[in-house]
Amino acid sequence: MLQKAEAIVIRTTNYGESHSILTLYTREFGKVGVMARGAKKPKSRLASISQLFIYGSYLFHKSPGLSTLNQGEIIHSFRTIREDLTRASYASYVVELIDRLTDERQRNPYLFELLWQTLQYMDEGVDPEILTRVFEVKMLIVAGIRPQLDCCASCGQTEGDFAFSIKEAGFICHRCFHKDPYVMKISTHTVKLLRLFYHFDLNRLGKVSVKQATKQELKEVISAYYDEYSGLSLKSKRFLDQLERMNLLTNSDS
Repeated sequence: MLQKAEAIVIRTTNYGESHSILTLYTREFGKVGVMARGAKKPKSRLASISQLFIYGSYLFHKSPGLSTLNQGEIIHSFRTIREDLTRASYASYVVELIDRLTDERQRNPYLFELLWQTLQYMDEGVDPEILTRVFEVKMLIVAGIRPQLDCCASCGQTEGDFAFSIKEAGFICHRCFHKDPYVMKISTHTVKLLRLFYHFDLNRLGKVSVKQATKQELKEVISAYYDEYSGLSLKSKRFLDQLERMNLLTNSDS
């Protein structure tokens, strides 16, 4: 049975000397694995559509195991991402995150749009670090580990000074700081951004300008939360951290 879908390539794996196994995140079917036979051959008609981050229209033969890719057409190559180390590194983390947190053939058009829009903004030059933080926060719902960001996770108060508590799984107010000796004190701006990232529609993203200190707080909170509750260990995340330690990431702060 032939199926057609719009998809973004979120993982590629070599199979033998000339084949590739692609993991596609599709608008119509969710995550789908396909065998691209001969895709590694230079003159293969499948070579160009079998690269990481490619957004295209794919025709594949559905089967109980791996489907077989018949043909495809590129809609957008995200070339700017692919040619820039910083953008490619953040994009690799984004696609690995969606790969690890989703099951095969669980249709989610919203998630497809989120992935497409994130990569589109990265390709257009929007700060990839902030886009990644937005993506991470929104993926917490998919992971089933949503933090409490609308009020104090301990007493329910909505007014006051807030910090982030890994133990309480969300914001806690100043009245409850004593309940967590490891509470993460963060700026009011970081509190507002975490709430904004969770609730707002990425399609409505405007000009992005975030100070480096705020970026660091966002990263520390989100990373600590994922480490505690997700159980994930991602190769792309470790690579990003290594690039940061080596000062090889291009910053876009104000």
